[in-house]
Amino acid sequence: MVADDAVLIREGLVRLLEEFGCEVVEAVGTGDGLVEAVTAHRPDVSVVDVRMPPSFTDEGLKAAVEARRRVPGAPVLILSQYVEVSYADDLLADARGAVGYLLKDRVVDVEEFMEGLRRVAAGGTVFDPQVVAQLMVRRRRGDPLASLTPREREVLGLMAEGRSNPAISRLLVVTEGAVEKHIRGIFTKLGLHADDADQHRRVQAVLAYLRS
Repeated sequence: MVADDAVLIREGLVRLLEEFGCEVVEAVGTGDGLVEAVTAHRPDVSVVDVRMPPSFTDEGLKAAVEARRRVPGAPVLILSQYVEVSYADDLLADARGAVGYLLKDRVVDVEEFMEGLRRVAAGGTVFDPQVVAQLMVRRRRGDPLASLTPREREVLGLMAEGRSNPAISRLLVVTEGAVEKHIRGIFTKLGLHADDADQHRRVQAVLAYLRS
């Protein structure tokens, strides 16, 4: 499902998704339309703009939060020109994951965009580095990540961007084994237990990072 008030962008997204084999069940231009479409169709994932009528401020985010309230865990990928942190907090407060936030102007590779979309649809997370940076500005005392080493924070930040272990190892110029060791340390320090699936623990760690 696609929600964007700009008709050219909306129709362009529809055609792009269809070219990659996706079925777009509905394309809407308002927040109310988004909520209704998610409730009616329960799509595998919704691509949502932030600023929609009537005030063109944060209606898309508010509608995404409401859609996930009505359809718990409904996957949502925010695709916008703007970073709006207020209702992003509400999205992140839902520990089920299946959320993402990418910036239109910084999407330079269609394959990477589609990979991010698939990750969100599968219950994962993907966040643009600029979105992560804006969210980190709100870091408070009592940071639950205080026990992490600088390298573990770096690894967790790359996880928040949706990077795989091989990609993290290439970016940090370390072995995949070292990356896996850092991730195990992150899970342990955040109290994410080994009896949970690794993908679930990864999502929980990223959400803890973005909420901190």
